[in-house]
Amino acid sequence: MDDLLQALVRKLVRKHHTSCPFTLASLLGVHIRYADLGKSTKGLYVRKLRRRFIVIHSRLPLEWQRFVCAHELGHDRLHKGISRLFLEDHSYFSPGKLERQAHRFAILLLTANVTLQPDESLREYYLRAGIPQEMLYFFDI
Repeated sequence: MDDLLQALVRKLVRKHHTSCPFTLASLLGVHIRYADLGKSTKGLYVRKLRRRFIVIHSRLPLEWQRFVCAHELGHDRLHKGISRLFLEDHSYFSPGKLERQAHRFAILLLTANVTLQPDESLREYYLRAGIPQEMLYFFDI
């Protein structure tokens, strides 16, 4: 699945000349909204009447808003027709298959135009690419 995700992200970035999840969402016709989603929900993806929406928790730091947008865009690209919630409450430790795929999509998208520097650790690379530190758990860094 990882090869398919990498190919999908590469094609998306090449076609639209950007790896910015906000710009990609706009170009793909996915509407972004912000709302206070409470303590445990960072974002959600919803399809309603042929319209697609990413809702991002308005109180998140910018780094997290960017990651959530990329994650929910992953659901749009990978899980057509399924509305998914990106929950914080312990999901970092046992996310389901669809959540892991969306996490991986987000990380591949956010690192698409960031080159690993010589003598740079993967941890430093991911942090420089704007991946929230809590997400590094998924990559044993």
